[in-house]
Amino acid sequence: MENTSGMKDGAVPAEAKGLNWGAFFLNIIWAIAHGAWLWAVLCLVPCVNVIATIYLLLKGNEIAWRSKRWESVDAFKATQRKWAIAGLIVVVIGIVVGIISSIVGGVASQQQGMLLLRSLIL
Repeated sequence: MENTSGMKDGAVPAEAKGLNWGAFFLNIIWAIAHGAWLWAVLCLVPCVNVIATIYLLLKGNEIAWRSKRWESVDAFKATQRKWAIAGLIVVVIGIVVGIISSIVGGVASQQQGMLLLRSLIL
């Protein structure tokens, strides 16, 4: 099959289709990197961003395939896999930071409450 990557209306090979988790997790950054400016902007709009993010998950590979000339389908898939791994790392770090900040905030709040209780008793 002819390499149609980089062509706006080029056919996307079946092997290049599928879910694009990099586009899902890193939607704005991914969209800008692949020249999908409209989708990057839509990811910033409240309520619309959910739809835009799901669209990028479902159609991201097609957008990426047409965004530039790829050496091969394997090179394309390897690059998109790296985006997915990077996105997953960012999400995991966000979850870990959220958990740690919740624990630290809870402990600080409890200590503040104990100080307030002591001041009321004394």
